[in-house]
Amino acid sequence: MERMASLMPILLYIAVLIAACSSSSSEAAAPATSFEDNFDIMWSENHFKTSADGEIWYLSLDKETGCGFQTKQKYRFGWFSMKLKLVGGDSAGVVTAYYMCTENGAGPERDELDFEFLGNRSGQPYLIQTNVYKNGTGGREMRHMLWFDPTADFHTYSILWNNHQIVFFVDKVPIRVFKNNGEANNFFPNEKPMYLFSSIWNADEWATRGGLEKTDWKKAPFVSSYRDFNVDGCQWEDPYPACVSTTTKNWWDQYDAWHLSDAQKMDYAWIQRNLVIYDYCKDSERYPTLPVECPLSPWE
Repeated sequence: MERMASLMPILLYIAVLIAACSSSSSEAAAPATSFEDNFDIMWSENHFKTSADGEIWYLSLDKETGCGFQTKQKYRFGWFSMKLKLVGGDSAGVVTAYYMCTENGAGPERDELDFEFLGNRSGQPYLIQTNVYKNGTGGREMRHMLWFDPTADFHTYSILWNNHQIVFFVDKVPIRVFKNNGEANNFFPNEKPMYLFSSIWNADEWATRGGLEKTDWKKAPFVSSYRDFNVDGCQWEDPYPACVSTTTKNWWDQYDAWHLSDAQKMDYAWIQRNLVIYDYCKDSERYPTLPVECPLSPWE
């Protein structure tokens, strides 16, 4: 924790620089008009609320259950973005998940792109975990610290997905790049359409310090907040959707979206130097032979 305290002035300074200098990662996408236009509740509707104007959505977790929602539509490739404000205070054991998946449920053949926000004891840093699944195989975790307090205000979490790369963004800053090698492979999900989901749930068997810190139910309900869902993607339509193959007619599928820009590379380099807590590609104990995607360069 002393290390974290000493980093905070630097992180705050960098946050200002990143906010001022980071170039836009996307074209403007039209904001959603309402929750009902885009999403369905997956479970525990009584744990879901909206603000009086309908602009902010709240998911809550208590000892009885959590809550989750999913998009009505599924997509293949695009830009997917949402503003979240995470559970504040003592949230050890609580996970807020914001992810894309080919199905509702952890099916054995699913493709999936994950943001998972891992709760903390009060005063400890919030961690963000990302993961990628193809055909039910994951194990591609990365964990990062954030350069701001994600419980104090809304911040934007986005996924760029095309046939060349998957990029996870926080406030338009790329924190993770997952590349395709352009060949048939078992690591890059590019064939199946995905829904977008979010949920809040109890994971105190693993989420905080490997399960050592348990959920304090006296602090419940734990509430995560959402607003400003944006999607600019290819909507899947059976039996033969227009996005069955790439056309490069959309900005997220053109050449500039196949690689990081020069400004994005500068932000990404700083993130890699300062905020990465865990990278599966550097875990030789877990993977004596590293997965085949690990040598692919995020810079190209």
